[in-house]
Amino acid sequence: METETGNQKIGVAAKAGAVLFVLWGVLHVWVGAEGIHQYLGGDAKDLWNMLIGGSAVPKVAFQHTTDAVTAFAQRQLILNFCIDVGGYGVLGFAVAYLIWKQASWAAYFLGVLIIGIADLAFLLAMVTTGVIELNAGTVGGPVIWFLAVAITPFGMPSRNKSLS
Repeated sequence: METETGNQKIGVAAKAGAVLFVLWGVLHVWVGAEGIHQYLGGDAKDLWNMLIGGSAVPKVAFQHTTDAVTAFAQRQLILNFCIDVGGYGVLGFAVAYLIWKQASWAAYFLGVLIIGIADLAFLLAMVTTGVIELNAGTVGGPVIWFLAVAITPFGMPSRNKSLS
Protein backbone atom coordinates (compact mmCIF):
# COMPACT_ATOMS: atom_id res chain seq x y z
CA MET A 1 0.00 0.00 0.00
CA GLU A 2 1.42 3.35 -1.04
CA THR A 3 0.21 6.92 -0.69
CA GLU A 4 1.22 10.03 -2.58
CA THR A 5 3.42 12.63 -0.85
CA GLY A 6 3.83 15.47 -3.30
CA ASN A 7 5.16 13.68 -6.37
CA GLN A 8 6.64 10.78 -4.38
CA LYS A 9 5.02 7.58 -3.16
CA ILE A 10 5.60 6.40 0.37
CA GLY A 11 4.87 2.82 1.42
CA VAL A 12 3.72 1.29 4.65
CA ALA A 13 7.28 0.42 5.70
CA ALA A 14 8.36 4.07 5.50
CA LYS A 15 5.28 5.11 7.49
CA ALA A 16 6.10 2.46 10.10
CA GLY A 17 9.66 3.79 10.23
CA ALA A 18 8.37 7.33 10.64
CA VAL A 19 6.17 6.19 13.53
CA LEU A 20 9.20 4.54 15.12
CA PHE A 21 11.18 7.79 14.77
CA VAL A 22 8.28 9.58 16.52
CA LEU A 23 8.30 6.99 19.30
CA TRP A 24 12.06 7.39 19.60
CA GLY A 25 11.54 11.15 19.75
CA VAL A 26 8.95 10.89 22.52
CA LEU A 27 11.30 8.77 24.62
CA HIS A 28 14.08 11.33 24.22
CA VAL A 29 11.96 14.44 24.74
CA TRP A 30 10.78 12.78 27.96
CA VAL A 31 14.42 12.52 29.11
CA GLY A 32 14.86 16.23 28.47
CA ALA A 33 11.66 17.12 30.32
CA GLU A 34 12.51 14.84 33.25
CA GLY A 35 15.99 16.35 33.44
CA ILE A 36 14.49 19.84 33.65
CA HIS A 37 11.99 18.61 36.24
CA GLN A 38 14.74 17.10 38.40
CA TYR A 39 16.89 20.21 37.97
CA LEU A 40 14.11 22.56 39.07
CA GLY A 41 12.82 20.41 41.92
CA GLY A 42 15.79 18.40 43.07
CA ASP A 43 19.47 18.40 43.69
CA ALA A 44 22.55 16.87 42.08
CA LYS A 45 21.70 13.48 43.60
CA ASP A 46 18.28 13.46 41.91
CA LEU A 47 19.87 14.28 38.57
CA TRP A 48 22.58 11.65 38.99
CA ASN A 49 19.95 9.04 39.83
CA MET A 50 18.59 9.48 36.31
CA LEU A 51 21.96 8.44 34.86
CA ILE A 52 23.35 5.74 37.14
CA GLY A 53 22.21 2.45 38.58
CA GLY A 54 23.90 0.01 36.26
CA SER A 55 25.98 -2.97 37.29
CA ALA A 56 29.22 -0.94 37.33
CA VAL A 57 27.71 2.11 39.06
CA PRO A 58 25.01 0.96 41.49
CA LYS A 59 23.10 3.81 43.13
CA VAL A 60 24.01 2.61 46.63
CA ALA A 61 27.74 2.70 45.83
CA PHE A 62 27.83 6.06 44.04
CA GLN A 63 29.51 8.77 46.11
CA HIS A 64 27.55 12.01 45.77
CA THR A 65 29.45 15.20 46.39
CA THR A 66 28.82 17.39 49.41
CA ASP A 67 30.82 20.25 47.90
CA ALA A 68 28.52 23.02 46.65
CA VAL A 69 30.75 24.04 43.74
CA THR A 70 31.13 20.47 42.49
CA ALA A 71 27.39 19.83 42.90
CA PHE A 72 26.61 23.00 40.95
CA ALA A 73 28.91 21.96 38.07
CA GLN A 74 27.42 18.46 38.03
CA ARG A 75 23.85 19.81 37.99
CA GLN A 76 24.66 22.07 35.03
CA LEU A 77 26.41 19.28 33.10
CA ILE A 78 23.58 16.79 33.63
CA LEU A 79 20.95 19.42 32.78
CA ASN A 80 22.83 20.16 29.56
CA PHE A 81 23.03 16.44 28.73
CA CYS A 82 19.31 15.93 29.35
CA ILE A 83 18.32 18.95 27.25
CA ASP A 84 20.61 17.75 24.46
CA VAL A 85 18.88 14.36 24.60
CA GLY A 86 15.53 16.16 24.35
CA GLY A 87 16.84 18.07 21.34
CA TYR A 88 17.67 14.80 19.64
CA GLY A 89 14.06 13.81 20.29
CA VAL A 90 12.91 16.90 18.42
CA LEU A 91 15.22 15.87 15.58
CA GLY A 92 13.48 12.48 15.61
CA PHE A 93 10.13 14.27 15.15
CA ALA A 94 11.52 16.29 12.23
CA VAL A 95 12.96 13.16 10.58
CA ALA A 96 9.62 11.38 10.98
CA TYR A 97 7.66 14.31 9.55
CA LEU A 98 9.92 14.67 6.51
CA ILE A 99 9.83 10.94 5.80
CA TRP A 100 6.03 10.75 6.15
CA LYS A 101 5.19 13.96 4.28
CA GLN A 102 7.99 14.27 1.72
CA ALA A 103 9.51 10.80 1.43
CA SER A 104 12.82 12.53 2.17
CA TRP A 105 15.91 10.39 1.81
CA ALA A 106 17.94 13.28 3.25
CA ALA A 107 15.84 13.14 6.42
CA TYR A 108 16.25 9.37 6.56
CA PHE A 109 20.04 9.66 6.32
CA LEU A 110 20.04 12.34 9.04
CA GLY A 111 18.14 9.85 11.17
CA VAL A 112 20.68 7.17 10.40
CA LEU A 113 23.76 9.32 10.98
CA ILE A 114 22.95 11.97 13.58
CA ILE A 115 20.48 9.99 15.66
CA GLY A 116 22.72 6.95 15.22
CA ILE A 117 25.72 8.81 16.63
CA ALA A 118 23.68 9.90 19.65
CA ASP A 119 22.10 6.52 20.32
CA LEU A 120 25.16 4.38 19.68
CA ALA A 121 27.35 6.67 21.83
CA PHE A 122 24.80 6.31 24.64
CA LEU A 123 24.58 2.55 24.16
CA LEU A 124 28.36 2.08 24.14
CA ALA A 125 29.32 4.65 26.80
CA MET A 126 26.48 4.25 29.27
CA VAL A 127 24.55 1.01 28.78
CA THR A 128 27.13 -1.62 27.82
CA THR A 129 29.62 -0.30 30.40
CA GLY A 130 27.06 -0.64 33.21
CA VAL A 131 26.91 3.03 34.13
CA ILE A 132 23.16 3.41 33.61
CA GLU A 133 20.54 0.92 34.67
CA LEU A 134 19.77 -1.68 32.03
CA ASN A 135 16.01 -1.59 31.43
CA ALA A 136 13.41 -1.23 28.68
CA GLY A 137 13.93 2.53 28.51
CA THR A 138 17.70 2.46 28.19
CA VAL A 139 17.75 -0.35 25.64
CA GLY A 140 14.47 0.65 23.98
CA GLY A 141 15.85 3.79 22.35
CA PRO A 142 18.63 2.05 20.42
CA VAL A 143 16.29 -0.83 19.50
CA ILE A 144 13.62 1.56 18.22
CA TRP A 145 16.24 3.51 16.25
CA PHE A 146 17.62 0.32 14.70
CA LEU A 147 14.13 -0.85 13.69
CA ALA A 148 13.31 2.57 12.18
CA VAL A 149 16.56 2.56 10.19
CA ALA A 150 16.05 -1.03 9.03
CA ILE A 151 12.37 -0.73 8.05
CA THR A 152 12.05 2.74 6.52
CA PRO A 153 13.93 2.21 3.22
CA PHE A 154 11.54 -0.54 2.16
CA GLY A 155 8.74 2.01 1.88
CA MET A 156 10.69 4.89 0.36
CA PRO A 157 10.68 5.79 -3.32
CA SER A 158 13.72 4.94 -5.38
CA ARG A 159 16.56 7.35 -4.59
CA ASN A 160 17.16 8.09 -8.26
CA LYS A 161 13.61 9.53 -8.39
CA SER A 162 14.00 11.60 -5.23
CA LEU A 163 16.93 13.82 -4.32
CA SER A 164 15.16 15.40 -1.32
